[in-house]
Amino acid sequence: MKIEILFPEYCNLFGDMSNMGYLKQCLPHGEFIETALDSEPRFLTEPMDLVYLGPMTERGQERVIEKLMPYKERIRALIQEGRVFLFTGNAVEVLGTSIEKEDGGKIHCLGLYPLTAKRDMMHRHNSTFLGKFQGQPVMGFKSQFTMAWCADESLALFQVEKGVGLNKKCKFEGIRQKNFFGTYLLGPLLIDNPPFTRYLLQCMGVQKPALAFEAAAQSAYDARLKDFKEKT
Repeated sequence: MKIEILFPEYCNLFGDMSNMGYLKQCLPHGEFIETALDSEPRFLTEPMDLVYLGPMTERGQERVIEKLMPYKERIRALIQEGRVFLFTGNAVEVLGTSIEKEDGGKIHCLGLYPLTAKRDMMHRHNSTFLGKFQGQPVMGFKSQFTMAWCADESLALFQVEKGVGLNKKCKFEGIRQKNFFGTYLLGPLLIDNPPFTRYLLQCMGVQKPALAFEAAAQSAYDARLKDFKEKT
């Protein structure tokens, strides 16, 4: 099992690198490869069971877009092949169409999805989220300077139950195509949501997923779900 963590020196905000720390506990024999921004991503030439990209600053985001732009068609092909990708926080915007800055200028992204984002650097949005994935509850937190729009609802990852989707009027959150999963949810997502983590491991080829500290993780999930339903 090979997992590539892209640009961890830049894409590591909100403690979301704990997603990979937890996967290391779930996959103790897995090979975890950390690829720096000045290195060639190995998933472009080697089969990976998962490619992970975490949240980053806005300046870091622009550097990541510049880095990955020459490989956009290769990334598109790998997603079509069913390779597994998990992008959290504002990483999902990297594969969108554009990001509008406050002065009206636009940052052109890789254009793999019809997702547009708009920055408002004077107003950070913070909220809790409760939704559904494959019939199971999914929870997380949001902390971002952007709102996003995607006209293609077939790309929805999570259905909103409480909280904010891609934007305040959108009824879904995140982007999914085959085994590409992109979400603004923080938490970290994999620790907070055992059902989703089991599904992700199955997509990666794990036949009978066994989570690290499974009983404790499930108990915390159940307690968190009760709290979210009461307070969100």
